[in-house]
Amino acid sequence: MKPSLQQTLGQKRARQAWEDINSVKHQDFKDKYSTVVKKLPMLIITNGLGQTLAFLRAKSTPKPGKPPSDENKAHKAAYEHLSFWVTEQIYGTRDDKLLERIIGTMQGIPGNSQTYRLATAEALAYLAWLKRFAEAELPTEED
Repeated sequence: MKPSLQQTLGQKRARQAWEDINSVKHQDFKDKYSTVVKKLPMLIITNGLGQTLAFLRAKSTPKPGKPPSDENKAHKAAYEHLSFWVTEQIYGTRDDKLLERIIGTMQGIPGNSQTYRLATAEALAYLAWLKRFAEAELPTEED
């Protein structure tokens, strides 16, 4: 029996989330990353995808003259993982330009509200897996 398209996409989300979690598993910022990832779905639901991406981008930027902190690195990794997945699924290209694409979408590029809703839904679906694997595989700041 051939798997449905939805099952296949779900499996792809799970595989990518697993790879992304494994990419930070041995990093010094893994506990901060875990904390960030666990908060992202609620941030998107509360504030919207665009504002959440802007928040991640702002928190990933080190203070002038300072090296990136573990918090900066965790936010940057979370932004990149989310951006790479959603841009690939929605726009057909894998890059870290999701915020720019969302802003462009919101500025009246044709299909704006539908594309924004699709990107938001895809982000939440991917984050469900990322959050689940983070809970299973990574320590949190409280641990």
